[in-house]
Amino acid sequence: MTDSSPRPVLRLLVVDDHEVVRQGLVALLDRRDGFQVVAEAGTVAEAIEAARRSQPDIVVMDVRLPDGSGVEACREIRSEMPATRVVMLTSYPDEEAVLSAIIAGASGYLLKQIRARDLTAALETVGRGGSLLDPAVTEKVLERVRRIATGGLSDELAALTAQEQRILLLVAEGKTNKEIAAEIYLSDKTVKNYVSSILSKLNLERRAQAAAFVAKHRLDGGSGSF
Repeated sequence: MTDSSPRPVLRLLVVDDHEVVRQGLVALLDRRDGFQVVAEAGTVAEAIEAARRSQPDIVVMDVRLPDGSGVEACREIRSEMPATRVVMLTSYPDEEAVLSAIIAGASGYLLKQIRARDLTAALETVGRGGSLLDPAVTEKVLERVRRIATGGLSDELAALTAQEQRILLLVAEGKTNKEIAAEIYLSDKTVKNYVSSILSKLNLERRAQAAAFVAKHRLDGGSGSF
């Protein structure tokens, strides 16, 4: 005997700063059986507020947003609402962004070139508790993992770029974003985004924990950068 009960509807929050892209996603997903778009947003701040308000099952999240990273928003949403799952949807097959997203708790990382039916199938998979990576980024991530495995570095340190390692040391010294920005000739906002990325990659909640992290790896004789 087959089960004729209807599938539960997955409630979606769509986050993208390009209105045309966002509206296209909303129109695509809202007309599909089994999906209901309950909110949309165009920035990190709007995404977090919309998630709190609508309590979606899945957030479809762009990686690059005008006020920060979608990875940052993913981490915040997942920490407050662990039952809500996040799927990153981006134009860029960037292995660092993929690793950061996974660390932040994302359930999927897909490219915007994905076909409509594959996107809906992916969201259904995530809705059932699964996770997935776009085939275009899977090999990049596996190669990154291989480099980590053969390079003698911890996953966390290997995930940091040279610039991020430099900023981590300055954070560990207790410098503010403004002081760091002045020292390495970046804007305050750029430094803030770097710090958010560093904390996400190192699985730290507060910048104060950076000093303990650096001290530990210096004592352990970790990466030559430390």
